Amino acid sequence: MHPASLVIATAALALLAALSLAANRRLRHLGRLPMHWGLAGQVTWTAPRPLALALVPILAAIMLLASALSGAPPLMTALMALALIAAHLAHLWLIRRTALRGTP
Repeated sequence: MHPASLVIATAALALLAALSLAANRRLRHLGRLPMHWGLAGQVTWTAPRPLALALVPILAAIMLLASALSGAPPLMTALMALALIAAHLAHLWLIRRTALRGTP
């Protein structure tokens, strides 16, 4: 185990959790959030808000902690963390854009 990998994983998970908590406050008026969009931009399925906002942080916890505890180099853990943070930010942006259009 690399201690630096564990620090990176912990910091990334804290950031993902903070992003989800902030989004939950902004989107509390919506019961369900989009999870998938078709090629034309229409929402094809939704999930309850808590599940939608927790999905990436939960998957990230599994992936990043497994990486850190298995002895992966810190660079690999950092790259995975950046990819997961970028995916979560993209999802939150898409949710916000869809909510502003009024078609959740």
